[in-house]
Amino acid sequence: MTGENTANDGRGGRQGRLSQWLRGRRPKEAADPAGREALLLAAAGAGLPLAPAAHPAAGYRCSCDRVGCPTPARHPVSFAWQTQSTTDRGQIERWARHQPQANFITATGMVHDVLDVPLAAGQEALERLLDAGIDVGPVAVSDDGRLLFFTLTRGTPDDEDEWWPCELDCHPETMDEHPGLRWHCRGSYVLVPPARLPGDDGRSVHWVRGPEHPLPDPLSLLEVLTDVGTRHADREDAGQAGANWPSRH
Repeated sequence: MTGENTANDGRGGRQGRLSQWLRGRRPKEAADPAGREALLLAAAGAGLPLAPAAHPAAGYRCSCDRVGCPTPARHPVSFAWQTQSTTDRGQIERWARHQPQANFITATGMVHDVLDVPLAAGQEALERLLDAGIDVGPVAVSDDGRLLFFTLTRGTPDDEDEWWPCELDCHPETMDEHPGLRWHCRGSYVLVPPARLPGDDGRSVHWVRGPEHPLPDPLSLLEVLTDVGTRHADREDAGQAGANWPSRH
């Protein structure tokens, strides 16, 4: 009986902590410059290559000052972000101190990929993966409604013929084409926590599971993510069809 209660308490405690994170609670250290720098260095220490990104300015504007910026506060500041991205501690410290408001992106397809899913589906999938005892790596939540699963990369082979393409592959210019599951691999990037999103409501990108967790093989997560994502999409389509069906009088 004691063991059963302990197991239930552990599961309930984990789900309670997960729910707190997904409701938008942040670790206290992310709110100060030293905490921000520590989180960035922890990500780099886990092998995630970083580069500076834009940040919010005056509500929903972007610091890049581009009129009608399509991805405010979500894009790198340099066109050379792929070659600029680094895990070098000294360089990241300099960036963080000289650009105290900057967000940071992490370039995918070098060391890691990111499986990027809608929040509701991602939350259900995460709980299902943890309950099944599957190793889940770092996971971040973006308050614009996405959950980001960090995984090992499929690789960057020298021989292009060995590259494994996937219809889920997502690049910055094709984000709108992937409203469901997005696979960020070579040539893409995501914001790395801690990052601020546009708006006056304090939205951000923050860790649910930090970068201290080892990166898993993406295929170990993909079946659950696609299964849960498909069911959520089907429910949304059914609800939309019901809303559009003419009522009988």
